[in-house]
Amino acid sequence: MWKKYLGHLPERDPLFQYLKHEIQPQLGGFLNHPDYRVFQLHGSNAVYLYEEKHRGTLVIGKFFLSDRERDPAAASRKLEREYHNLAMMHGSGFSGSPHYIARPLGRNDWLNRLLVIEYCYGELLSSIIMRAIRNRDSGLLYAKLTALAYFLARFHNNTASGWRIDFNEAAAYMDSLTGRLQFQNQIGANGANELYYLRDRWREQPKMWEDCQVFVHGDATPDNFLFGDGLAVISFDLERLKRADRVFDTGRVAAELMHFFLLMTGNKYAAEPFIGHFLWEYACHFPDRERTFEQTTRRVPFYMGTTLLRIARNPWLDWNYRLRLIHEAKQCLRRWYL
Repeated sequence: MWKKYLGHLPERDPLFQYLKHEIQPQLGGFLNHPDYRVFQLHGSNAVYLYEEKHRGTLVIGKFFLSDRERDPAAASRKLEREYHNLAMMHGSGFSGSPHYIARPLGRNDWLNRLLVIEYCYGELLSSIIMRAIRNRDSGLLYAKLTALAYFLARFHNNTASGWRIDFNEAAAYMDSLTGRLQFQNQIGANGANELYYLRDRWREQPKMWEDCQVFVHGDATPDNFLFGDGLAVISFDLERLKRADRVFDTGRVAAELMHFFLLMTGNKYAAEPFIGHFLWEYACHFPDRERTFEQTTRRVPFYMGTTLLRIARNPWLDWNYRLRLIHEAKQCLRRWYL
């Protein structure tokens, strides 16, 4: 996990007092004179690691009111939503081995809409994928994808509802991605119209409406899962938890695998055995494995396509590579007839 040391938290800082009186007692008892070292972490929000020097306890602080979100009301809504999501899932069977959701320790509106969660140890999936590709260690990646498939199947099955999927929400999300890419001049009017056409073909398919809604992670990217020994999987970012098609998550993982292999090797086909393995392992947690696999793989291309469009928005990627991602997204989306 990338981190940058920033120094010690001053005792006069209101955050110091909050950590000392509200958070530290939850981690092993009150300290009269704690000393907090501060590290900046990579994240979509202002995210920091706080280490108490004497006991070595660690917590993550996530500030929702930041340069990336300047609206206090919106920041408060995001803070409350993620705090609630973490507490709900941690308390509904994800508080032990092998599957764990990080425990929220506190929230504070006055400290720039701060969420504090416990620090969890493990290796990020992104690190595992890159290590497996560099070292040609397919066994490592197959094993961790088996663990992730088990985690997501349990995550979804534990929260299944009686409501049918509303595919209009997924279509609207695709529209927002299309609009963003058009604004960035990554696609023109013809490219946008093609994506809208493909969206409508998927919308017409009964398969996209028939399954029941579940709670999906909502941001099932390789930077949001930690892995321990064996089947141990930990997740710590549930800001985008929502009810949707379970394939929203599995399709995102599949697209991320394609992206990593395409970026690191130039060969998208190298990802296919791992994608197939992941989806097959996911299906084994259902009564009819083959039927689940077939139903999942028929819907996966849409969610892979939208995820590739999502990745293509990122300005830090090479321009030509972003165009390649859009091309691959269209290739996925053209498989609506399967």
